[in-house]
Amino acid sequence: MATQQIPGTGQEQRVVELAIQGMTCASCVGRVERKLGKLDGVEASVNLPLESAVVRVPASVTDQDLIDTVVATGYGAHVVHPDHAGHDAHDHTPSRLGARLVLAAVLSVPVLLISMVPALQFPDWGWVVLALALPVVTWSAWPFHRAAAINARHLSSTMDTLVSIGVTAAFLFSAGQLIADPALTQHGGVEGMAMEGPSLYFEVAAVVVTFLLLGRFLEASAKRRAGNALKSLLSLGAKEAHVLRTVDGKRTEVTLPADTLIPGDEFVVRPGEKIATDGIVTEGHSAVDTALLTGESIPVEVTPGDAVTGATINTSGRLVVRATRVGSDTVLSSMGRLVSQAQSGKARIARLADRISAVFVPVVLALAIITFVLWLVFTGDLDAAFTASVTVLVIACPCALGLATPTALLTGTGRGAQLGILIRGPQVLEDTRTVDTIVLDKTGTVTTGVMAVGDVVVLSDAPGGPVSGLGASTSASASELLRLAGAVEAASEHPIARAIARHAVEAGPLAEVRGFSSAPGGGVRGEVSGVTVTAGRAGWLESHGIRPTPRQVAVFSTAEEAGTTAVWVALDDAVAGFITLSDTVKDGSAAAVERLRRLGLRPVLLTGDNRAVALRVAASVGIDAADVRAGVSPAGKVDAIRDLQATGATVAMAGDGVNDAAALAQADLGIAMGSGTDVAIEAADLTVMGNSLEQVAQAIELSRRTLGTIKGNLFWAFFYNAVGIPVAAFGLLNPMLAGAAMAASSVLVVANSLRLRSFGR
Repeated sequence: MATQQIPGTGQEQRVVELAIQGMTCASCVGRVERKLGKLDGVEASVNLPLESAVVRVPASVTDQDLIDTVVATGYGAHVVHPDHAGHDAHDHTPSRLGARLVLAAVLSVPVLLISMVPALQFPDWGWVVLALALPVVTWSAWPFHRAAAINARHLSSTMDTLVSIGVTAAFLFSAGQLIADPALTQHGGVEGMAMEGPSLYFEVAAVVVTFLLLGRFLEASAKRRAGNALKSLLSLGAKEAHVLRTVDGKRTEVTLPADTLIPGDEFVVRPGEKIATDGIVTEGHSAVDTALLTGESIPVEVTPGDAVTGATINTSGRLVVRATRVGSDTVLSSMGRLVSQAQSGKARIARLADRISAVFVPVVLALAIITFVLWLVFTGDLDAAFTASVTVLVIACPCALGLATPTALLTGTGRGAQLGILIRGPQVLEDTRTVDTIVLDKTGTVTTGVMAVGDVVVLSDAPGGPVSGLGASTSASASELLRLAGAVEAASEHPIARAIARHAVEAGPLAEVRGFSSAPGGGVRGEVSGVTVTAGRAGWLESHGIRPTPRQVAVFSTAEEAGTTAVWVALDDAVAGFITLSDTVKDGSAAAVERLRRLGLRPVLLTGDNRAVALRVAASVGIDAADVRAGVSPAGKVDAIRDLQATGATVAMAGDGVNDAAALAQADLGIAMGSGTDVAIEAADLTVMGNSLEQVAQAIELSRRTLGTIKGNLFWAFFYNAVGIPVAAFGLLNPMLAGAAMAASSVLVVANSLRLRSFGR
């Protein structure tokens, strides 16, 4: 259960997920939200398709307080615990409606045929039709009547109220007519055709119930399919783990349930098996298929020391993994929570539908009464007045409004999870619509981030200039420079530092470092074998009183102008040389930049590297030289975002490192690469679990497509009611057709949302 501070109060705030039973329409959602919102300090977001609520509460409010409030509103509720998030969600199985629907359909067909086809009518057929319709309007329609009664007990009303009143009124009116005048259906066949048609509406009551049950059945089936993506994601985890235990001094394998693992446990993963939980490889070499989580099809090579993620598949060699995260702390569980929270949230655009739904049912009831009175006053025709008012009750449907946003969110975020794209919340969808500029961090986002040492250059102030380069000579001075620099760089996590350390260790073990210090984007400093080693940018050296000579700077600049990254190295506070490195552009980065342009975004390259390197990378992926920001510090990245925003740009940023976190938070839309750090992911609005820039473009496109689906759903839901209710009030619509239209509106909204399942295929 997540906790955080309530702004401006200093109080701790909890986030509680509730499963709610009994909601049927947007009016139900509004009632539950309003009741929970009346508790001091409580904010609730209720999701109709998921039948759940995400509630932010102060520590003073207990879980039981929340449950009691929901129960007092007329619905059932229980807390969904974090370890089971997603698994405890209500199963939207249509089977519970199946029996009622079958009975209604079987009995409604003869009711409709006998009532509408005079040739099929026989003496006293009205009593037979009444008998056939009675089980339909009672047992089959019981879910509507029960919900209406519960709401009436709480002095409230929902869509079920409209249905229950309409169906009951049609049946009772018809029964009353039949009892008052039994001769209405005394004749049948041709003789009955010659008589005035009876004022009976049994077929209306029966067929409306059948259509509405069919609509709910199809809707429940569609909602279940919409939620399958999240269920599939949460079911990816391994069920068992082969844990290594020491028994009688020998290490043996013990097969245990994966959920019993604790941090520090070592377990074996054989080829073809799923990795049981997040961990670090301690033995073995293999390729791991991460496609289920990241959406990337190429397996990742892993060796001892590499991190692996639970639910990914070991494709080749035997691995021994030490568990680091288990249970609800794993990447898979975190993904599930993020997706579930996003699905339970509400976009700003959905609030309009909520406000309308809150007053919708009382307004419709009033319109039905007004329709009946006006028809009776102006025409004097009781049958016409009754038919028009019942049709108004039946056609009015706030369900489509309530389903418009959450079903699209449910499907869009679920599909995103399948593609390795996590959308933090519904407001992110609206942010993607306005973004016009995207800032791309170079290292790890556009390029592989795997730097390789190209040359080690030893400098001197002698007229001869540089002593040598490692590529041209195996000078002991160059080797010593690399050994010392590699030792101090090994204490840093920066990609450049790792590359230098990796290259240095090839020549032998690295010495111990004492007094290590570093600055993000600046450099490192420490004592190695009695020598003070300082490595990094010129500014880092100058902060320690080390200044290269003009001739050294000229040699250094020549190396940078060749498009490489160069790192100064000073020994005992005197410049000794520099090391050059180069990075490679990721496959697909150029295509991704072009796709971003097609989405209407202006790509900007941002990097702490020198301008020559940045320009080389920009040219290879199709970014204009004018849109390159090079030599930028972590703080400078924030300033660069602010500068773009000051020009009127709405900025998205994609990055993956600790030094990107502040800029990701500053951007209007932060996009973290899943291969990056937890800090970067936490600061972002969107996360792509892979390391491909193409996924960034795909994430923005999916977000926009989901928002477009929400808008389309809301438009048709509003349009349906705006047109349907007046048509019904003017008597231009049969109640049975109104029932079919009402059911169809909800089904169509859900079906439109389900189209998102095919995104990216």
